[in-house]
Amino acid sequence: MVEADPRTVLERLIRERGEDYTSLSRLIGRNDAYVQQFIRRGSPKALAERDRERLARYFGVPETWLGADAARIPEAPKLLTVPVLDTAASAGPGAVGEDRRSAAGLGFSEAWLKRLRRKGGREGLSVIGVRGDSMVPALFDGDEILVDEADRDPLRDGIYVLRVDGALLVKRLVREGDGFAVKSDNPNAGPVDLANGWEVIGRVLWAGRRL
Repeated sequence: MVEADPRTVLERLIRERGEDYTSLSRLIGRNDAYVQQFIRRGSPKALAERDRERLARYFGVPETWLGADAARIPEAPKLLTVPVLDTAASAGPGAVGEDRRSAAGLGFSEAWLKRLRRKGGREGLSVIGVRGDSMVPALFDGDEILVDEADRDPLRDGIYVLRVDGALLVKRLVREGDGFAVKSDNPNAGPVDLANGWEVIGRVLWAGRRL
């Protein structure tokens, strides 16, 4: 997309992404009509720096598309694209995990990943969905989680994706004696049947959800 007018760019992004003026105005902490007035009436004449930065980050586009001066924008951090898998880890009844790679990916800051995990880079990382409510309030149905398959040895307390009888489950591991107990955060969830054993796929490092 190459447009000279930031208003045209923003209007097209809203239309293509299925967004609306009101929700975007609220996203940047403005009154409900703010974005519509900017696009349709030209008021304000230009987006404030904070508003422009938030909208650009939300849509995943350069700030220059929304009117920023390229010479004044600091160099963007290096992003590493982590694959999004067409599978889900169940926080309820088990869902069979086929580990199919979709065409989608999510970009994460390389520096942020280095702080988050035990090693840099993106090797062993993937993003999958969560289904069910047994991990509420930590995780909700529809959340997306960043899973690190390189972070499973040694185990420690935390949330992990497990494979149980061919199904992927997301559960909390809690140290008990010399081993670990597999638990759900939701007190109303039933027990997990581990009679046939379980395998650790990876540790959950991050979760995101649509508000």
